Amino acid sequence: MGIYGALATAVSGLKAQSFALEHVSGNIANSQTIGFKRTETTFADLVPDSPYYKQLAGGVQVFTRATNNVQGDIRAAEVPTFMGINGDGFFIVEQRADMADGNPVFGGVDYFTRRGDFEFDRSGYLVNGAGNYLKAIRVDPQTGNLVGSLPEPVRITNDFLPAQATSQIDLRANLSSYPMTTAADPDIPDSELLNPADYNNNPTAGADGLIQGQDVSTFLDQSISGSAITVYDSAGAPVNIQMRWAKVDNTNGGGSDTWNLFYQVDSNATGTDTAWLNVGQDYVFNSSGQLTPDIAQVNLTGVTVNGVNVGDITLKHGVNGITQFADSNGNAQVTELRQNGYAAGELVGVSISEAGRIVASYTNGRTVDLYEVRLASFNAENRLQKMDGGTYAVTQDSGPAILGAQGSIIGASVESSNTDIADEFTKLIVTQQAYAAGTRIVTTSNEMLQEVLNMIR
Repeated sequence: MGIYGALATAVSGLKAQSFALEHVSGNIANSQTIGFKRTETTFADLVPDSPYYKQLAGGVQVFTRATNNVQGDIRAAEVPTFMGINGDGFFIVEQRADMADGNPVFGGVDYFTRRGDFEFDRSGYLVNGAGNYLKAIRVDPQTGNLVGSLPEPVRITNDFLPAQATSQIDLRANLSSYPMTTAADPDIPDSELLNPADYNNNPTAGADGLIQGQDVSTFLDQSISGSAITVYDSAGAPVNIQMRWAKVDNTNGGGSDTWNLFYQVDSNATGTDTAWLNVGQDYVFNSSGQLTPDIAQVNLTGVTVNGVNVGDITLKHGVNGITQFADSNGNAQVTELRQNGYAAGELVGVSISEAGRIVASYTNGRTVDLYEVRLASFNAENRLQKMDGGTYAVTQDSGPAILGAQGSIIGASVESSNTDIADEFTKLIVTQQAYAAGTRIVTTSNEMLQEVLNMIR
């Protein structure tokens, strides 16, 4: 090879170090770019074909090595829709190809990114700082189940959340083995029970099942509070349902008691107007304080309170939801009381849950899951094609995207660049020194060639 070979080898080294310098320069320039993955330089020697006893060190060729699998620091952000990925995976995004009627038209090609600074545009789409539109799987707001399996561009509108009428009340409670009286005496005589003879009609289950307005005072004395709950009609109007328990039988002196549950129909009832209504179910307890048989639920038909028609409601107790154990208070101790209705609500905010779901919050206090962000992974993520804006495209070497990466999504956070400035400056010094050494080889080769030329003078 000789002097000319040394020159060629030196030039290949200069080219390689220049290539490495570009990587260092780009890494430093993007040290503050969200989700940026630094580029490393890999050198490989080029050995000329020759016998082993005459082998040369040879020139050098240079390659790019990605660091897509190297985590950047996660830092908190003030924007609730920002997302950082901790671990494996990429956001699936799509780019806008055109605009039609003020809305984006998408190109239909999926790209992948770690840049999670997503914010809403004027049309309600989540777009990151590089202009890429986030894709996720839609969630059924009623059931919370995924709708389909293919991600779509995330779009959230400012529409009101429609009201939902109450169809179920979950009630679990413990009734004391005796009602509360002025003497708080557990040995209550039958006269302290709800006595149908004290009423103008029979209010027990299986009979008339109602309390007239003229008997309300008597009823309040012979019953205990069962708490109250606000429910909603079909228009989302709130309705307050008051409940009371009354013991209607004490067959074995407290060993086997029967209770009835009432709810208030008209708070202003007088005379023969219906004030309270029996749910129509006998709650019979054994000596162990358990229902015999157990009552999982009671169906209430056409519930109307103070003139507002709420409709049919299922009063759900669940398994062993109503018990009768000794209680010094002598009242109904409610352990669970909730309902499934709500008023209409206006969108007030969007956040990201720990499960990676996009959650909308409304003025009625409801939170609704709208989308689930699924991360994509690859068998060879460092073989992805790097694109502008921190995006990556699938290549034959990377393999196809696999939906459902193991990384976790952290809301109100972003992933910083994985560039280490100190490390880049170290590489810069090494690159500079190697380049300078290469130029010395060129200079020395040139001087040796001059000596050869001077030999013929």
